[in-house]
Amino acid sequence: MRILYSLAVYIYGIAIRLVSPFNEKAAKWVAGRRNWKSKIPTFETNETVFWFHCASLGEFDMALPIMDLLKNKMPDSKLLVTFFSPSGMDHYHKRPNKVDEVFYLPEDTRENARKFISSVKPSAVFLVKYEFWSNFIFELNHQNIPIVSVCSVFRKEQRFFRWYGGFFRKTLRKINHFYVQDDESKHQLGTIGINSILVVGDTRYDKVLEKSRNIVPNSTIESFLKGEKAWVFGSTWEEDESILIPLILENPNQKIILAPHTIGEQKINLLLKKLNGKAVKYSEYNEEQKQVLILNTIGHLSDAYSYAELAYIGGGFSGKLHNILEPSVFGVPVIFGPKFTKFPEAQSFIDLGIGCSVGSYMDLKQSVASLKQNFSAIHQHALENVQSNSGAAQRICDHFLTSHFTE
Repeated sequence: MRILYSLAVYIYGIAIRLVSPFNEKAAKWVAGRRNWKSKIPTFETNETVFWFHCASLGEFDMALPIMDLLKNKMPDSKLLVTFFSPSGMDHYHKRPNKVDEVFYLPEDTRENARKFISSVKPSAVFLVKYEFWSNFIFELNHQNIPIVSVCSVFRKEQRFFRWYGGFFRKTLRKINHFYVQDDESKHQLGTIGINSILVVGDTRYDKVLEKSRNIVPNSTIESFLKGEKAWVFGSTWEEDESILIPLILENPNQKIILAPHTIGEQKINLLLKKLNGKAVKYSEYNEEQKQVLILNTIGHLSDAYSYAELAYIGGGFSGKLHNILEPSVFGVPVIFGPKFTKFPEAQSFIDLGIGCSVGSYMDLKQSVASLKQNFSAIHQHALENVQSNSGAAQRICDHFLTSHFTE
C-alpha cells in the first residue's frame, strides 16, 4: 500500500506541474519547491528545533499561540514552519510571529523525507490539524523524533475510519500524541485503537483573544461609520454575496463593511456595479457618504469586527467556512452558510445561540431579524464563550513539555 501511496504522490506532483502554466497557485507551488535541496534550512547540532507543519495560513494561525508559548518558555529554541500551500507562504509574514525559518514542504516521497529530516534534525514535530503525510511520518518515527498532532479534528467519514483506510490508520499510529479539539475526535481515534489523546480545544480562541486586546483604532472605518455600528460581511464568496447584496439593498440606512475573499480589481469592480453606486473602496475612501465600505485591502478585516453589530462569515456554501471566532471575540453574533460540518465551533455557536446557519436569502432575513431582538444577551454569551474556551495552547505546551521533551 505504501508503494501505491507514493505513486499517487508522484502522479499528483506531475499533475500540478502540468497545470502550472495555466494556474497561478500551481505555478507558485512548483516554483517554491524548485531546487529545494540546496535551500534546506540548517541548524546547529546542539539547537532545539521545533518543526511545525501547516497546510496553509489558517493552520498557521492555529499554531501561532503554541509557537509563542514555546519561544517564551525556551527562548533559545528555533521554530521551523513548513507550508504545503502557497497561500501560507505568501501571507504568514503578515501575522506577528517568532518563526526562525519558513520552507515549502517537499513532496512526500521516501527520499525527500529522508533528506529533509536528516538535514533539519528537528527535536520534535507538530502537525497542525489535518496534515498527515505518510512518508514523512514514517521517517520521523524511524529516526525516533517525537511527533504530535495539534488542533486536530476527526470525523467518522474520514478515510482513517473507512474499511479501506488501513494504511492511513497505520500512519496515524506512528504519531506520539494527539491534542484534539473535541470529544468526538477522541472517540473516533479510540475506535481505531489510538488512546494517546488529550482534548484541549481550539487554539484560535487564544489567538483571537490576544489580538482583540491589541486592536488599533482604524481612522478610515471610524470616519465611514461616524459613530454607528456596522454589519460586517467577511471573507465572502460569490455564493454568499448572492444573498448578502439583496439584504444590503433592502436596508439602505444600515452601514455595511464588506470584505470579499478575493480582492482583485475585476472582482471589486463587479461588486461596485452590483451595489448600484452605494459602495466605495477602502483604498479610495474620502469621507463621501456611502452605505457600503468595501475592504479591497489585506489586514483590516479583524479591525472591522470590533466595530460590528452583526457579522456574516463567508465560505459556508462551499464547505470552506472562514474564521467565525474573529467577530465573536467582540461579542458579535455570527451568521454563516449551510456547509459547516468540518468546523465544530460552528455547531457550538448554533447550540449556544450566538450564531446561526442560513441556506437562502429568506433564511438570512429571518436570522438577522431574530438576532436583532437579542443583541444584548448574545453579546454577553459570545464573550463568555471565548473566555471559557481559551487556554488550549497552554494546555498543549504544558503537556507536551512534560511528556515529550526534557530541557
